[in-house]
Amino acid sequence: MRSVKRAAVVGAVVLAAASVLAGCGGSVSNSGSTNTKNLVLIPGVANEPFYISMQCGAQTEAEKLGYHLNTQAPTQFDASLQTPILTGVIANKPGAILIAPTHATAMAAPMQQAKNAGIKMIEVDTALDDQSIALSSISSDNIAGGKLAAQTLAKLVGDKGSTLVINTKAGTSTTDQRAQGFGDELKSHPGMSSLGVQYNNNDAAVAASIVTATLAAHPDLAGIFATNLSSAEGAATGLRNANKLGQVKIVGFDASPQQVQDLKAGTIQALIAQDPGTIGVDGVDQAVDALTGKPVTRHIQTDMVSITQADTDSMSKYFYKSKC
Repeated sequence: MRSVKRAAVVGAVVLAAASVLAGCGGSVSNSGSTNTKNLVLIPGVANEPFYISMQCGAQTEAEKLGYHLNTQAPTQFDASLQTPILTGVIANKPGAILIAPTHATAMAAPMQQAKNAGIKMIEVDTALDDQSIALSSISSDNIAGGKLAAQTLAKLVGDKGSTLVINTKAGTSTTDQRAQGFGDELKSHPGMSSLGVQYNNNDAAVAASIVTATLAAHPDLAGIFATNLSSAEGAATGLRNANKLGQVKIVGFDASPQQVQDLKAGTIQALIAQDPGTIGVDGVDQAVDALTGKPVTRHIQTDMVSITQADTDSMSKYFYKSKC
């Protein structure tokens, strides 16, 4: 009886998460037959512009190459929600899975299960610590992105003052690397100091509370590096509540429509933008190469740019999409 209940819950989670992405061009296949022309993209979370932009690039490339791409995603960036989706996809036996693992270690076992089933595994955006499972990993150079964020913030604050990093969840490979790169670069700016890294559990309200507490303890706070969307939104809220908006500079990561709007309004002062569409294209290319017996590139890194308010027109090609 217990196993029957568990199966029912897993099935419900898979169907619910799949339906969320259906409006973004995703579909759910119920076929259990093996088909090497079928590819599945499992982003880190549904309805996030970064992953929608990735999906758009992947869909276009798959269609061009004569493959069908099915997209399914969890409603939250959480391994416990992504795992049952991956398990359900394995049962349908696609030729390849493009996945953004939601945890560097917790997703290793289900991804190994997919590999054992003969499915080609391609990591997009995030990656496992275990590099033996996926054939290829495509992502931004997040350490370089963190360094670029520190360089940008240094210019904004005049190379002096204390800085805070607000990260999402510990164990998320991409954002941890951004924080690492920021810390490494900060060492080259002796007039600036670090107040360390705090985690908001991908919750903007928690990020706002972090900023409120930090300002109380360190009223001389000069700048904040927010490693993802929720961190940036929460940081701005915290500064707004303290009447410090614009005085304490924020460098955010990514370029979703809301983030771009905040940049233009002066709520945040700079964005480090990735190129998720190209990550999607490269992911499909590597999957197809693996399926057709061609050489596969183990690590591919895509470009990032720093965008300030003055750059919004010239850098608009890096803005993320809300739909394909």
